[in-house]
Amino acid sequence: MGLISPYGGKLVDLMAEGAHREDLQREAATLPTLTLNMRQLCDLELLLSGALSPLQGFMERADFDRVGAEMLLANGTFWPLPIVLDIGAVQAMAMQPGTRIALCDASGEKLAILAVSDVWAADRALEARQIYGCELPAQAGLDYLDQLGSHYAGGRLEGLSLPRHGDFAALRLTPAMARENFKRLGHSRAIAFQPCHVMHRAQFEFTRHCTEDNDAGLLIQAIAGEASNPDYFTRIRCLQALLPRYPENTAQLGLLPLASRQAGMREVLWKAIVARNHGCSHYIIGGDAGAGEIRRGSDALAPGRVQPLAEHFATIGVEPITFPRMVYVPELEQYMPEEYLPPGQDTQSLSSRELKQRILDGRESIPQWASFPEVVEELQIRHPPRNKRGFTIFFTGLSSAGKATLSLALEAKLMELTGRPVTLLAGDMAHTLLASGPANSRTGRNLNIRRIGFVAAEITRQGGIAICAPIAPYRETRQAVRDMIEPLGGFFEVHVSMPLGICETRDAKGLYTRSRAGIIKDVTDISAPYETPHAPEVSINTGNLHVAEAMERIVSRLRADGYLV
Repeated sequence: MGLISPYGGKLVDLMAEGAHREDLQREAATLPTLTLNMRQLCDLELLLSGALSPLQGFMERADFDRVGAEMLLANGTFWPLPIVLDIGAVQAMAMQPGTRIALCDASGEKLAILAVSDVWAADRALEARQIYGCELPAQAGLDYLDQLGSHYAGGRLEGLSLPRHGDFAALRLTPAMARENFKRLGHSRAIAFQPCHVMHRAQFEFTRHCTEDNDAGLLIQAIAGEASNPDYFTRIRCLQALLPRYPENTAQLGLLPLASRQAGMREVLWKAIVARNHGCSHYIIGGDAGAGEIRRGSDALAPGRVQPLAEHFATIGVEPITFPRMVYVPELEQYMPEEYLPPGQDTQSLSSRELKQRILDGRESIPQWASFPEVVEELQIRHPPRNKRGFTIFFTGLSSAGKATLSLALEAKLMELTGRPVTLLAGDMAHTLLASGPANSRTGRNLNIRRIGFVAAEITRQGGIAICAPIAPYRETRQAVRDMIEPLGGFFEVHVSMPLGICETRDAKGLYTRSRAGIIKDVTDISAPYETPHAPEVSINTGNLHVAEAMERIVSRLRADGYLV
C-alpha cells in the first residue's frame, strides 16, 4: 500500500524544464513585470510546487465566486479558500485578459509567467461575509483582507524558478520531496502537524503517540510564511533540536511557505489539503502553543460545525486528529489527555506564557517534563537572562537639569559593575552625528529623538548598554522610542526634574537667556512645551539628590528588574 494520492489524483507540477524553460526565460525578459510581496510569494511557491494541487494557477472569477459561496471550484471540486493574485487599480488596467506577465521577487528575479485570463474588482464586504462570517468595517482578525489590493487577477502559471531562500535550504521540502522521504523511510501513512510556535513536551508526546497509534510517519510542517526575524530562526532551530527525540525514521521537518488567511475552519481545511499533497493521510487540528495554554483541537469545533467539518475532511480524504488538553501526571511520569484522567489525579502544567517568562527572568529552571533541555537552550540563546540582555537608560528633562552629569556618572558606574561596554548617546556628539536639520521645531526634535532611539535599539538588540540623554520633551516620541526598544531588551525612562528657575541659573550655554531676549525661539519650557512623564521607571530631583544617591536609585531599579545582579 502506497502513500495517499495527491488531492485531485495527480500532483501538479507547474515548473517548466529544458528547452521550454529556456524559451520562457527569453520571453520573460520581454514581458511587463509584477513584483510580488512576501505573502504573494508564499502563494506562488505553493502553486508552483504542487502543494495546492489541483490548482494550476491563480483562480479565475468563476472559481473565486463559487469557493466563496459554496467552498467548491467551478468544476465542483471541494476547495475552502480563494487563491487569487491581488493587484492595485492601476495594475488592473494594464493586466487585461490575454496579457502575459512576468512575476518577480524583490531582487527582480523572474519566477513565473502568468497568462492572465480574468481580472475583476474585489468585493471586500462580500468576501468578509462569506469567508469570515462578519460585516465590514473589518473586525479584529481580518488583517489579511486589509492588506489586499483592490482587484484580483487569475490565470495559468508557468514556473521558471521557485522563490529563493537563504535560510534552512535543506528543510524546503516540496510535496514531491516529502513524499519521496516517506517512501524511503518505509511509511505508507503519514501525519501532518503544522506548528506556528515552538513545540514543547506536550506537543512532542502527543505527536509521538499519534505516530505509534497509527503506524505512521510524521511531517512537522513549520509555518514559514512570515518575514524572517530572530524569533522565526529560533523557532526553527528549536524544532531541529527536537527532531532527534523521535524514534529513528519516524519524523521529518519541513518549512511550509504559507501565508495565513486567519480564516478559521476554512483555513484548517485548506491546510489539510496542503498536507495531503505532501503525502499525509492524517492531520492534527490544534495543539499549537501560543502565548497562553496549549490550544485544543476541540476548541475550534463549535457546536453545529462538528458534522460539517467531518464531512469536509471525508471529502478531502484526510483523517483529522484533534489535539486534546494535555497535562503531565507526575505519578505516571507521562502526559495524558485531561479527559482520560481518573478523579482526583494530581497533574502539572506550564503554559507557554509562563515558560517564556521563566526564560526571560532566568530565575527559575524549566522542568524537563515541560520542555526538553535542548529546546530550552535554544530559547535561552534568543532570550538570555535579563542580566545578560541589552538595555537602554533614557534620561529626559529640561536643559541644564543635570542629565549630562548623571549620564556620565552612570556610564562609569555601569562599566564598574558589569565590565560591559556602555555607549553614551548624549551631548554634542549625539547632536552632531545623529541629528540633522533644525532641532528647535517639534518635527525636528521628534526626528532627532527617533534617530537616537534607533541607534539605542540596535545597541540593545546586540546585548549592549545604551545611555541616552536628550531633552525629549514629547510623550508621544518617548513612547515611540520605548516601543522600538522594549521588544529587544530593557528600557528605563529616567525623569530628571528641576524647577525651570534653577535650570536657568545653571544655563551654561545661555539658551534660556537668549530665549528670554528673543534671540532664539522654541526653547523647551519657555516658548515650547515640556510634557512631564506620567510613569517613568525612575524619577530624580537633582536639587534634592546627590549624584551618588541618584546612581544608587537607578542601579537599584536595574537590579530589581533583573538587569544587574
